[in-house]
Amino acid sequence: HCTRGRASMACKRHRSSPMHTSGASTALICLAAAATFSQGYGFSMAPSGAAFRSRAGILSSSHRAAPPLRAAQWSMVDSDAKVKEVLKYCESVYQTKRRPTSTVTAGPVKIGSDHPIALQTMTTAMTTEVQESIDQVMRCADAGADLVRLTVQGQREANACLKIKEGLLAKGYDTPLVADIHFAPKIAMQVADAFDKIRINPGNFADGRKSFDEKSYDDAAAYQAELDYIEETFTPLVLKCKEQNIAMRIGTNHGSLSARTLGMFGDTPAGMVESAFEFARICRKHDYHNFLFSMKASNPKVMVQAYRLLAAEMYALDWKYPMHLGVTEAGEGEDGRMKSAIGIGTLLQDGLGDTIRVSLTEDPWLELDPCRKLKEIADAQRENKVWTEAVPTWRETQRNFKDFSQRQGDLPLQKESDGELDLRNVLHRDGSVLQAVTLKDLASPDYLYQSIGCKTAVGMPFKDIATTDSLLLREVPGEGKDKERTALRRLQEVGVGILVPADVLEKTPLKGAIAVLELKALAAGATPPPAAARTAVTVRGDETEEELAALKTSDAVMLLLNTPDTISRVHASRRVFEYLKTNDISTPVIHHVQMDKEVARDQLVLTVGSQVGCSLVDGMGDGILIEAPQTEVGFLRTTSFGLLQGSRMRNTKTEYVSCPSCGRTLFDLQTVTAEISEATGHLPGVTIAVMGCIVNGPGEMADADFGYVGGAPGKIDLYVGKELVRKGIPSAEACQGLIDLIKEHDRWVEPAEVEEPVAA
Repeated sequence: HCTRGRASMACKRHRSSPMHTSGASTALICLAAAATFSQGYGFSMAPSGAAFRSRAGILSSSHRAAPPLRAAQWSMVDSDAKVKEVLKYCESVYQTKRRPTSTVTAGPVKIGSDHPIALQTMTTAMTTEVQESIDQVMRCADAGADLVRLTVQGQREANACLKIKEGLLAKGYDTPLVADIHFAPKIAMQVADAFDKIRINPGNFADGRKSFDEKSYDDAAAYQAELDYIEETFTPLVLKCKEQNIAMRIGTNHGSLSARTLGMFGDTPAGMVESAFEFARICRKHDYHNFLFSMKASNPKVMVQAYRLLAAEMYALDWKYPMHLGVTEAGEGEDGRMKSAIGIGTLLQDGLGDTIRVSLTEDPWLELDPCRKLKEIADAQRENKVWTEAVPTWRETQRNFKDFSQRQGDLPLQKESDGELDLRNVLHRDGSVLQAVTLKDLASPDYLYQSIGCKTAVGMPFKDIATTDSLLLREVPGEGKDKERTALRRLQEVGVGILVPADVLEKTPLKGAIAVLELKALAAGATPPPAAARTAVTVRGDETEEELAALKTSDAVMLLLNTPDTISRVHASRRVFEYLKTNDISTPVIHHVQMDKEVARDQLVLTVGSQVGCSLVDGMGDGILIEAPQTEVGFLRTTSFGLLQGSRMRNTKTEYVSCPSCGRTLFDLQTVTAEISEATGHLPGVTIAVMGCIVNGPGEMADADFGYVGGAPGKIDLYVGKELVRKGIPSAEACQGLIDLIKEHDRWVEPAEVEEPVAA
């Protein structure tokens, strides 16, 4: 490793100069130091073993250059104060403050912290279809798009671009157009005249198509030769954009990192950041600053990790470039919106992000409504200062934005006094779903069983893979409510927990019920009623330290974290988890969201995904309870399980990585995705990627078990993991071919017989 003194001097030189110091040693210092950092701080961002040792060997003879990546400085600082400084990734972890950025200009639209968050989408028409492209751009602009992206993959598309721009201007639309460029530096130069912004993918702009072949750079000259080629290829576009004041997005995709980056970092957030920085340094070398970054991934946790690392790097380097946010290949419907809310919403809660796109396998104008709602959630979070002031002063020391390990709560244990009821299953080890039900729900037991995901046989309920774990009752059925009490008993007998407020349980005892006490009452000396089998404690997040201290001696089986509307859920939750971790309290925490007013389903999904997903991606939380009396119990259950699966906690259904379609797509993506979902949606634990073309396909499928990728018009390629196993299958046969492939690898189960819907 570099000596601390030399590294310190290098850091100072780099910060004081806007120019990039070129050289293989630059990247290698960064990479080796990143490995040092990952070992010291538990952040998986660099290679290990022999590969790292060989690169560290190169480093020892070439440590003079300034380290370009902040990771190099993390492991070389000399004081605690400096560590705290360089680990900053947002303006504040105690309230939502927008990260200060420079302003990027794309036509009439200004992007950056001094301007509203911009909304984006992308056309699905073939760019060569000029009129259809014009019509789609206009429809997107009318739906609220501030910028619209079009794919430009070749000469024919490039020739159409100027006609599209002219056609839009003739109709009075000056919406900035963004050219999406992969593999084609020459095309980027040609279309710059027709576009307000160019998006380049650093993973394939100069490096060609995705390859999983590992490269070793034991020879510094070989690495430098590739960097020199990138600079030679990319510089003409930089100079043209600078001359014409055209904006640029350096948009890294987790699925299309170059072989060089993969060889050094693997598919990691640090590799994503370094991939973008290779191009950013060239921009800065030529004093071109009208650009921004993006770090997209189909996995929301990887996406959040990459953007936070990017922001932390820029804080350390005093770079103020804006960021475009998006979860790529999010899919369709509720699942696509949930994954986008978890990823985009989490970052917006921390004040990160200046433009956003919700990538859905739907028509492009339909992306704008969830985009707008996410922006409004973030704006309200940032502007409501009363929320922050209501949370007592606290200091965060436990949460580590680089460490995404899950906090493990202790599951309930069985007691002799429990008798025949087994209370060990009221929570689930991978994440629990709780639901509030009413006496009206209990009066239709068959409908209730189906709504909470139970299978039934002869009218008796049984737990299934996606059955609600516990129920919250605000009212207990009393005398004369035999049907309701029988329904509760049958649910308890199969392991469904029943939670009841302590004062209600005191008046109407229910055997085996868990009493819910307010923390303030517990701290004041309140005790659960004699009928309670266990205790749960409701925590608001604004309690005093003295009140929180009651949790140290509590034997509660779970905490219900239910923040009132008067405080920020995100920051109050962080305060609670800080206290629990500091005091080694391992009681499971269920995020309890109450929505007393009627709320649209989309709004519910996006709000819960943003405000609760923000905690879950940090490993803070053991489950979810959404209490919305105006919304169907069945919908709340699927939303809850969708939140846990999107946060990479509990997998209860097939996971799909589905691209949003664009002009490159080689088949009807919406129809095919629906067909595949219908045929394979019953395979929990299986991940299937559905990709319209090869651009990001193999890379984004790195996490998938099976892949369905457009290889040519009318032809589909099938993958197992990263490996292409069947090429050029006719489209009409491809879905069955995918099913056959799943069967060959022993991942197929026959779908269960669908039960007839029960009327409420």
